Amino acid sequence: MRSSRGACAALVVAGAISAGAATAAQAAPQSAIVVDAKTGKVLYSSDPDGLRHPASLTKMMTLFMLFGALDSGKLTLDSQLRVSVFASRQSPTKLGLKPGSTVSVRDAMLGLITRSANDAAVVIAENLAGSEAAFANRMTVTARAIGMSRTTFRNASGLPNPNQWTTARDMATLGRALQARYPTYYRYFSTKAFVYRGQTIGNHNKLLGRVEGVDGIKTGYTRASGFNLVSSVKRDNRYIVASVMGGASGASRDRQMMGLIAKYMPVAYAGPAKGDSLIAKLMQKKSAPEPEIAAAPAPAPAPAPAAVEAPDVIETASLAPAPRTRPVPQARAVQTQNAIPSDDMAEISEPAPEALALASAAPAASDGPRMVFQQGPSGKQVAQPVTMTASVAGIDNAAQNDATEEGEEGKTIAQGDTEDPAPASAARVSAPGWKVQIAAAPTEDGARSLLDKARSKGGKMLASASPAVESVAKGGDTFYRARFTGFASKDKARAACDYLKKRDVSCLAIAD
Repeated sequence: MRSSRGACAALVVAGAISAGAATAAQAAPQSAIVVDAKTGKVLYSSDPDGLRHPASLTKMMTLFMLFGALDSGKLTLDSQLRVSVFASRQSPTKLGLKPGSTVSVRDAMLGLITRSANDAAVVIAENLAGSEAAFANRMTVTARAIGMSRTTFRNASGLPNPNQWTTARDMATLGRALQARYPTYYRYFSTKAFVYRGQTIGNHNKLLGRVEGVDGIKTGYTRASGFNLVSSVKRDNRYIVASVMGGASGASRDRQMMGLIAKYMPVAYAGPAKGDSLIAKLMQKKSAPEPEIAAAPAPAPAPAPAAVEAPDVIETASLAPAPRTRPVPQARAVQTQNAIPSDDMAEISEPAPEALALASAAPAASDGPRMVFQQGPSGKQVAQPVTMTASVAGIDNAAQNDATEEGEEGKTIAQGDTEDPAPASAARVSAPGWKVQIAAAPTEDGARSLLDKARSKGGKMLASASPAVESVAKGGDTFYRARFTGFASKDKARAACDYLKKRDVSCLAIAD
């Protein structure tokens, strides 16, 4: 009996290893789409609605929200944003902002566009919404409002998060919306370099100045996402926006994008924008919801003069002020993380609510006091400790050092392990209720791979579910169960499992 049990266990382990190897070998294909921006017609697509991790393409929405605050007059390019401890510790690509200091909106914006600075992204989020988690909720609300139906944001930077998803189609939609809604500010995406504190910072987008007509938009990379790129091209009175996601390298991704541009640019529509296109709609209706950032519909921004182009290198001190010059306060109160145990960012987790909060964001979880900057009697900002209590509903910015971003020569700058962070301790103990179990694997990485594969095929059925990895010790061996939690009822869990089975994903609906 004992030997037969051992044989069975060996078979289970072997099967799990085979499944993990098959999952790794059968990596999801790339996603790509080319859209005629004037008409909305899809000129080319390959898995355009497959769920993908956005990586630093996330910063396109962070900038969309920032442009809304600029356009409404709540900020100017010279407004100062306060830097929290939490924001200053983002890695690996950053401007090197110091906690307690301030950075201008202009520098933060250009830091995102060129270097893809993660510390600047969090500074923008905290100053506009009070916390990164609240800002991510607003990003998701705004994404839905402009037609990004399959996108969920969990942070402002694109650093690895297992619950942050988008599609090539949604990112093309965002690329078009940025130009249609905020043409005055969109021109900064064509900046090839800018000077910050005496240092010239180059743009990661290698197609700028290399491919005729390319005026932006954004690159992105983590190991979990592969190499991503959204490009905007205007040439011969034609205008396309294209997305490539999941490239094997920066160079191969760029080659693919250049091939798509060369093939589909000549067949794009050369007439005026159609009335049913996204551009026409957004130019007619300037009211995409941006909660508390643009409380009222903003007037249409004046289009940038045709003769004005963003310079190749911007010396920040010489830039013209923002189109709107209404005086604004310095920076709103910023809720920051105060008690950080060490420089190891794997110790930091700033969870966001699992469910999208449309009215007000739930407070972030805290293990200790936080600091809120308030106006002191002398007019200066002073820090006041505030105790926050909340349950950890999800895993958000854990293992901040586990990301990479493209370097200036198309290489990667690695900071520690570049894998997507494991669903941390809070995710390893499932909440009671109905779950969908996918399978078990001999390693955590194998379990996460199984979850990623199931998520890519689960679509809306798994949109509100949370991936979780649970370790189970049996007979001296440890297995890792891959599960999705958070189903409200048995029927919903079974429906999700049935949907997955039809797409060749084995699963089981269970309850604890």
